[in-house]
Amino acid sequence: MNKIKTLFSILTVTVLLTALHSCKPEENNCDNCESELITSVYVSLTDSASGAVSRFAFRDLDGDGSNAPVQFDTIKLNANRTYNVSLLLLDESKTPADTISNEILEEANDHQFFYHAHDITVDFTYRDQDSNTPSLPIGLLTKWVVGATTGTGEIHVTLKHQPDIKDGNEATGDTDVEIEFKAQVQ
Repeated sequence: MNKIKTLFSILTVTVLLTALHSCKPEENNCDNCESELITSVYVSLTDSASGAVSRFAFRDLDGDGSNAPVQFDTIKLNANRTYNVSLLLLDESKTPADTISNEILEEANDHQFFYHAHDITVDFTYRDQDSNTPSLPIGLLTKWVVGATTGTGEIHVTLKHQPDIKDGNEATGDTDVEIEFKAQVQ
């Protein structure tokens, strides 16, 4: 009888530990994290020589839903120019719209944007940093230096969520948003 009681006690403790463990979020597992809907990404470019401001947008009001984006602009750049660029991310499914950029700034140590150009020459430099030691880029503010060659291509923008694991590497963490804008250098 003692063997049955001991076996039952071991089984009970095992079940309780398993249950407690399954209720605790795994480290770096965002299945249990609150997810914010990003419906809109606004890109503002300020020409560093002339001060002229251009704005471009991606707007998909149902997020990953079945409806197509309501706005998906082509980014137009001038050759041999430098632009100071800022991003604004919103959840426009709410009224008033929720400014997701503010939440990214509040959690700057866990977020980073990554930029790549395809078929055009654009060099990207970060203009903002988090408070990690050493500091790592955020990417809401960047500088884009456009090459001399005109043509069409793409600018790829990816926001990674890297809670407690931010390392400046695009492969780390979960993707919060990923957009490939068509781009034209004239």
